[in-house]
Amino acid sequence: MSGHSKWANIKHKKDAADKVKGKAFSRLGKEIMVAAKMGGGDPNANPRLRSALTAAKAVNMPNANIERAIKKGLGELGDVVFEEIVYEGYAAGGVAVIVDCLTDNRNRSISDVRMVFDRNNGNMAGSGAVSRMFQRKAHFVVTGEWADEEKLMDLVLDAGADDLTVEDGTAEVWGDPESFEPLAKVFADKGIPTEAAEIIRKPDLTVEITDPKIAAQVLRLVDRMEELDDVQSVTANYEISDAIADQIEE
Repeated sequence: MSGHSKWANIKHKKDAADKVKGKAFSRLGKEIMVAAKMGGGDPNANPRLRSALTAAKAVNMPNANIERAIKKGLGELGDVVFEEIVYEGYAAGGVAVIVDCLTDNRNRSISDVRMVFDRNNGNMAGSGAVSRMFQRKAHFVVTGEWADEEKLMDLVLDAGADDLTVEDGTAEVWGDPESFEPLAKVFADKGIPTEAAEIIRKPDLTVEITDPKIAAQVLRLVDRMEELDDVQSVTANYEISDAIADQIEE
């Protein structure tokens, strides 16, 4: 189990899948609003909106949700003002954490994020303290019959992927941000369903956690942070083995 991906190993919450999907729709809705507000509602002339729509379709976000988000961004359903803010800090065990937010209230956002750090044995850090440890990457998750290295390898490499891992029936595809749209197109053209399609931060190095108590603290901090309404994504550079994960009390 790692901070940059919850897919290749056991999920630490029974209802993780539903929460991930619900959060994805909410996060993508905000991203679509902001993209439309900044660059207009035509995806052909707005690369940020085009990428957001590609990600939304990859996770089967309903068209009604997408259309509503675009209208909100264009001001047709009331003005939308969101500010992009990145917070950085550390969880227990020296784990680096980056919290990406879209918020209409900066004071609420920083207060909520700081509270989660403080209550879960973490602490906030200054801008740039941990972001240098991560790279932005295109990321796709494939499960089921297509989670097969032989089936995927040539397809994703030709589309610009630079890494493919398959473990326990789950395939993760990584590439530079510029490869996001070509990869998404390949999956769509081949009818390959994706559990996740996004541009996220990937840590250069990870911290292996060998103490179940520390692992529980880290996971709890990440969970609580992801539950905040203003949070778009939480990335942390931890690694937790199955053996340690099995010792964590629910």
